[in-house]
Amino acid sequence: MKKLGLVGGLAWPSTADYYRLLCEGTIAHFDETGHQVDETGHQGLLPTPPVMIESLVMAETRLLRGETGNEKSWSAFDDVFRNSINRLEVAGCEFAAIASNTPHARLHAIRNGINIPVVSIIEASARKTAQSGFTSALVLGTSVTMREHNYAQALKKFSVVANRPLADAKIDHLQQVIDTEFYKTAESDNGRTVIIDYCKTLVTDPKSTAVLLACTELPLAFPEHSNSAVFTSEGFNFVNTSVVHVEAILDFMLGRVSEPDDNNQGS
Repeated sequence: MKKLGLVGGLAWPSTADYYRLLCEGTIAHFDETGHQVDETGHQGLLPTPPVMIESLVMAETRLLRGETGNEKSWSAFDDVFRNSINRLEVAGCEFAAIASNTPHARLHAIRNGINIPVVSIIEASARKTAQSGFTSALVLGTSVTMREHNYAQALKKFSVVANRPLADAKIDHLQQVIDTEFYKTAESDNGRTVIIDYCKTLVTDPKSTAVLLACTELPLAFPEHSNSAVFTSEGFNFVNTSVVHVEAILDFMLGRVSEPDDNNQGS
């Protein structure tokens, strides 16, 4: 298995969920494929993944966010993530992933000066959405994710049409809900209600539309679907970007693919 360097803490509940999913996924893989017995002829313990986590301070990275359309304003933000990944490489990690959607809006810049592959949550989620048969998508996430066009561009490559940018008031409201409902705890009934309300207002064709939970905290509002990449709840179809991302990480870690999707350009 390749050693993963995971940039986490953005926020902590989803980082904990990533580690759970990585361990469960690795154990399931070796359980299904057959784990080699040890030198005494006995079945050994099923392996867990080699992972090093660098947990960033979200209160600090939030202050470093730049302005949409102003590349220079993001330089300090980009440096934090680039330096984190470089430290993980020095520590022996063979590839990296960021357990958060928001920094992926800057992955094209963060990758500059990085020598190891970085698995993109956006590319993996766009591909999964198309493979699941959806032709349109509603992208819900932080204010950065919803104001930038990274998801729309990635979805377009797979012939999936993303929603037009939402009104600033709706974007800011969802950011506030993410900060207040999901930062301190792993589950939130009120957060779930807000997500469903957004779906009722913005989804016109539930059958053909996937609602991308494009903030790694948002899937935590649906604990009964915590292991599902795609699921249906209250009449709407959802893509759990955390699960999709972990599946892509495991594919590369376990050698099921030779390189991550979109390794040469940021998403």
